[in-house]
Amino acid sequence: MHTVKHNYTTMPEPMRCTGSIDARELRFSRAMVFAIEEINNSTRLLPGIKLGYQIHDSCASVPVAVHVAFQLANGLDPVFYTADNCSQSGMVMAIVGESGSTPSISMSRILGSFNIPQVSHFATCACLSDKQQYPSFFRTIPSDQFQADALAKLVKHFGWTWIGAVRSDFFPGRRATEGRICVEYLSVFLIEPPRSRIQRVADVIRRSTAIVIVAFVANGDMRILLEELSHKPFPPRQWIGSESWVTDQDMLRFSFCDGAIGFAIQQSVIPGLREFLLDLSPTKVAASPLLTEFWEGAFNCRLGKSEKTGASIDENVCDGSENIRTLQSPYTDTSQLRVTNMVYKAVYAIAHAIHNAVCEDANSTTQCDKITRIESKQVQTLLKKVHFSQNGYDVSFDANGDPVAKYELVNWQKSEKGSIELVTVGHYDASLPVGQEFRINKSLTWIEGGTQVRDPKAII
Repeated sequence: MHTVKHNYTTMPEPMRCTGSIDARELRFSRAMVFAIEEINNSTRLLPGIKLGYQIHDSCASVPVAVHVAFQLANGLDPVFYTADNCSQSGMVMAIVGESGSTPSISMSRILGSFNIPQVSHFATCACLSDKQQYPSFFRTIPSDQFQADALAKLVKHFGWTWIGAVRSDFFPGRRATEGRICVEYLSVFLIEPPRSRIQRVADVIRRSTAIVIVAFVANGDMRILLEELSHKPFPPRQWIGSESWVTDQDMLRFSFCDGAIGFAIQQSVIPGLREFLLDLSPTKVAASPLLTEFWEGAFNCRLGKSEKTGASIDENVCDGSENIRTLQSPYTDTSQLRVTNMVYKAVYAIAHAIHNAVCEDANSTTQCDKITRIESKQVQTLLKKVHFSQNGYDVSFDANGDPVAKYELVNWQKSEKGSIELVTVGHYDASLPVGQEFRINKSLTWIEGGTQVRDPKAII
């Protein structure tokens, strides 16, 4: 978010985003649109009823997310419904998001007061399972508590007893240090840590004797840490990563993390999504400020006619030759759909809850009440009871609004071309009996291409 020092003598300017757009987040939002359009064309789910939507950019900023939450809680501006005749006022039935835990916490405190259900696809803080504080919060991605337990079991599985640990401030860390595992250091990232703090964490890692590092770190924090570590050489380390960063394709550029292993949301296939993402005509792009920003940034050109800028002429104008199919971007990358499927499932969960509120299924036919007004509180109550399968993916929530925790075990392996690739080497299912949760079915690559990781404490 663009920050301004207020002088308290004039009205503050509206909050706005700065920097470049996150192409991966854009894919998430477009996946929501895809799911909604799929439901609107369905004869089985909410037949004859169309869902509408708005998309807001929070800039990963708590103040902006809170501002949006209040906007949505107040209902939508009537001007939103200019093209269609709607039988209901613009009251929000549910919200998909946020991607981050911190803004989700802030939003949920507001939305819970208005009984507006919030279904997040990527907010994993264990604290959000507390229904006393967050009664209207649901998620399609497992809580961090499940992943913390899995990370601890993974360390024990390989017999490591001497580790280093780094975690973001809202991630659980105690379980990862229980049992016969000794921790040389535990570095905690505070929200938006200063550069000096990052440097200190990097220096601790460089000086440490622990070869294995468990990094339960938010994606943005981890990127900053690895960039800091890349400035100076240090001994090879075996990274054990949380889902938030270990599956991010952009992180694979840090080749010194070769051999990293960690947990990932299960890969999925969403038929038709790729074509939908690539179906961006100049008209569609120009009609959306978000897509315009993405397009201009991706192709380094400007939509619109060439204009004189001072004495020179700006010739870098998008001329229609841009081909999104040739673009290498997280937006177009559908090779490893993981969190995107969590968005897809969130939209369908909300649609099923609304369906159960207004529709009756009988004798192979579905009748929906298009007139009776429903409240968001009804949707919240019915979300607790949804249990369905979509494209082979089961969707349901436990008493805490959490799904069943299932992960893939992934490994950063060097390809024949020398690049780092994400390879699925096993699975973890928290619902299985103790000792049977892991199933490793492929060979792992460790640091420097080794066949195992030595544990200095175990050797001593």
